[in-house]
Amino acid sequence: MGHEQDEQDGRRRWLVLAVGMVAMIAGCAFQFGLPYLIPALRDEGLSLSQAGLLAACPTIGLVLTLTAWGAAADRWGERWVLASGLGLGGLVLLGSTAVRGTVGLGACFLLAGAAGASAHASSGRLILGWFPARQRGLAMGLRQTSLPLGVALSALLLPPLAGRGRSAALAVLGALSVAAALLVVALVRDPARPGAGAAGRSVNPYRTPVLWRLHGAATLLVVPQFTVSVFALVFLVDERGWSPSTAGPLLACVQVAGAGARLAAGRWSDVAGSRTGPMRRLALTASVVLVALAAGAFAHAVTATAALMAAGVVTVSTNGLSFTAVAEYAGGAWAGRALGVHTTVQNAVAAGVAPAAGALIGAAGYGWAYATAALFPLVAVAVVPGDGRPTNR
Repeated sequence: MGHEQDEQDGRRRWLVLAVGMVAMIAGCAFQFGLPYLIPALRDEGLSLSQAGLLAACPTIGLVLTLTAWGAAADRWGERWVLASGLGLGGLVLLGSTAVRGTVGLGACFLLAGAAGASAHASSGRLILGWFPARQRGLAMGLRQTSLPLGVALSALLLPPLAGRGRSAALAVLGALSVAAALLVVALVRDPARPGAGAAGRSVNPYRTPVLWRLHGAATLLVVPQFTVSVFALVFLVDERGWSPSTAGPLLACVQVAGAGARLAAGRWSDVAGSRTGPMRRLALTASVVLVALAAGAFAHAVTATAALMAAGVVTVSTNGLSFTAVAEYAGGAWAGRALGVHTTVQNAVAAGVAPAAGALIGAAGYGWAYATAALFPLVAVAVVPGDGRPTNR
């Protein structure tokens, strides 16, 4: 009887993970995939700056509400918080198909992004509650692949849909979010809630420096990640002489390899029984690879291309580890808020990386930009805390 119950629980937890990933993919397809609608928005008469601002509105909404959604999940559970946020966001997107004017569209996109932020906090809490520590790193690594998968889905769907008009593309994005919300209601069940004792870690975990150091280290690692990814295509075209049509598929392969690196890092942490140990080693590896990339860029060497691909993979490999470490240390009573703070800080810093790195590239060249980025993982190695006591084993 116990063996059958274990098998049933195992099937349930992987089903919850799969539905959580679908929810994240639907949310990320809109929140981070809207730039693929920029040509359609410009066809409506918007300037490039206006279209770019509209594309940024979902991310702004996301940053504004992540912590609040996390607190709601901590208090009321993941299932209805996740479903209500996605459902509301999807309905706003469906309503935006009838909206005209930059201000109206911007308000809709901001509200939809703010509502859909529920997926980022709630799906992480589900993994903490349903998966034992020995599987949690791999599960969180799988969850972290939802962002590139969501962006890839937008890349496939939005350009052809936009040929029929902006409204058709927004209708599909809205329908995806609503469908994901209904799937959550039908298939997801909240994990058992922790008690008020030590297992639930009801005492504010921010009274110690561990969570602050995890937030800080992960945010430092955002800088090289976005320095590499944002300018990878331009580097290959301008510095290496590649055509965009050749560079694009290569960088798509790098994205896939990066998703694989997240999974491998998560599994490594499960086997090692540590999130922060692998995180330190991968951060140090990222610094070494970035130094090689900087050297190749200074010398205009062919090795720069290989180093760029390696950097694109290794700089994203720690994402799942930091999320898992934050959720485990915060515990069931605080995980939603902690993950909300974690994602908020990362997104806020990421928004500033592109203009800052672009200015440095314009003033001093790619070599100095990559050399500067190599310093951030070194600082992160020192900031990453020792292993806290994971909860919910």
